[in-house]
Amino acid sequence: MYEIILLPALAGLTAQLIKFFVNSNNLKINLSNLAAYSGMPSGHSAMMFSLSTIVGLTEGFDSALFAVTFVMTVLIIRDAVGLRQYLGQHGKTLNLLVKDLDEDKMLDNTYPHLLEKIGHTPLQVFVGSIIGISISLIGFYLIN
Repeated sequence: MYEIILLPALAGLTAQLIKFFVNSNNLKINLSNLAAYSGMPSGHSAMMFSLSTIVGLTEGFDSALFAVTFVMTVLIIRDAVGLRQYLGQHGKTLNLLVKDLDEDKMLDNTYPHLLEKIGHTPLQVFVGSIIGISISLIGFYLIN
């Protein structure tokens, strides 16, 4: 049963590490960027699709546990794509407003620069889901 925890963790970590090697992400290798909220591929998708896949393979795709993990996956991916991109738009707008009030140094010292890229695109989610499903399938068939 340890594979239900280890394989999704491995999938999420793999997706996060791949982000450092994708030029469009513009990430420097450091611990804070290991938990990046955006970029190619989606760590959220890799971890959740891996979890759903391994639960389906071990418990059955007709089990209640698979249904719960699948619903959780849909909700988390929906949040990663929709809500987080919306929050990124707010961050960008607020950063522009603070920049426009440049003569007021109190604003620069008081308000932190907000993240603008905290969501995922559908392509990032798709690639993350392929990573997650692949890691669970490979891990399951290597173990069994």
